[in-house]
Amino acid sequence: MLKLALSLLALTLSAPFGLAQEELRRPDLASSVIYEVNIRQYTPEGTFDAFRAHIPRLQSMGVDILWLMPIHPIGEKNRKGELGSYYSISDYYAVNTEFGTKEDLDELVSDAHDAGMLVILDWVANHTSWDHEWTRTHPERYRLNSNGAFTTPNGDWLDVIQLDMNNPDTRAAMKEAMLYWVREHDIDGYRCDVAEHVPNEFWRDAIGALRAEKPVFMLAEGGANWLFDGGFDATYGWGLGDACFRVVQEGRQAAIVMNYSRELAVFRRHIRNPFRMHFTSNHDWNSWNGTAVERLGDAWEGATVLSFMAPGMPLIYGGQEAGLDKQLEFFEKDEIEWRDHPAAELYRRLAAFKDRVHALDAGDPHAGMRAVPVSNPDRTVVFHRINGDSRVVVMVNLSPFETPIARPRTVDRYRDIDGNTAEYPDALGPWEWVVLEVVD
Repeated sequence: MLKLALSLLALTLSAPFGLAQEELRRPDLASSVIYEVNIRQYTPEGTFDAFRAHIPRLQSMGVDILWLMPIHPIGEKNRKGELGSYYSISDYYAVNTEFGTKEDLDELVSDAHDAGMLVILDWVANHTSWDHEWTRTHPERYRLNSNGAFTTPNGDWLDVIQLDMNNPDTRAAMKEAMLYWVREHDIDGYRCDVAEHVPNEFWRDAIGALRAEKPVFMLAEGGANWLFDGGFDATYGWGLGDACFRVVQEGRQAAIVMNYSRELAVFRRHIRNPFRMHFTSNHDWNSWNGTAVERLGDAWEGATVLSFMAPGMPLIYGGQEAGLDKQLEFFEKDEIEWRDHPAAELYRRLAAFKDRVHALDAGDPHAGMRAVPVSNPDRTVVFHRINGDSRVVVMVNLSPFETPIARPRTVDRYRDIDGNTAEYPDALGPWEWVVLEVVD
């Protein structure tokens, strides 16, 4: 966390204005952990003020970045459910009174900054609600159908209408709205909804303007590599969570190491040293696909370890540290049930290990990943993370069967993630995981 709170990458004043200069101004994100906050469901009150009481707890758990799901007013027309979707925005310049006021948001941001955390907002640039002000004042900012009427992005998103992001006026208005929250409320960046549906020209322009204001962190909901060229620091790593699910449900080889070795090679061709965000759950997977425990069963803990150890940044969805065991209603009030749970301590240990071990740094062009052959590749994942003299061995058994592990030819000394002297195992028990740091 200290690396995030105190470190800024060097500013190259001689570089031309643009991404090559601005990308060097972002915070050092190498060891960061991101945490998704569903304000509506987080507390009985469902407010910014009520959430603030949790910031010290999250700080102690190792969280570095707070991602707030959309905070803006929700459209009334064609609303889904009683409270509507957070992603049906009716005003980009206001906050949902359900959550509080702008002053309440400012206090939340101030508390988070005091705790050494960044705060990013969920941003919806692809569409608005049917009753957004622009539908009356600037209908030309929307994509119209052959009859000249507003149109939905797809057949299921009936509560929103598609913006025309090829229109320069739409792009300019959207950029100004994003700049507003950075300039006036000290927001540290954005998680951008369905980012692949928005033209790269917009992202390059908007992110460049944001970075002229401050070092922002930009996360894209998408997996296309062109998003990195648009200026994003991170994109979604759906592949890791999907691979773990396939292993558990179907006994198919995860191919996790091969996949991320290829990705590291691709990422090194980009100026900005980008990376993926990995997760076992998020608001979409929880509400529509089931909880992480429902999807992964006894492999949940091992999959969580992989999300921290694979190249990239790990995500915790709010409530997972309390053993979130229900699908939260998306359009209604449905509170998280807070309780003591071993998951919180697991997250704390993994975050502390990631913070101090450079082999796990995200976005570092010197960090590598190397597969280790195993006798049961369909169920067991073993790999090394390497960055100079920093080396880590990751072993995860995603099965109910004991799996033998071949000992390395070299004789090394090891520490576990808590810093205790440890031995290289001969086998992994059912669902067991072992992470070892090589000691010089």
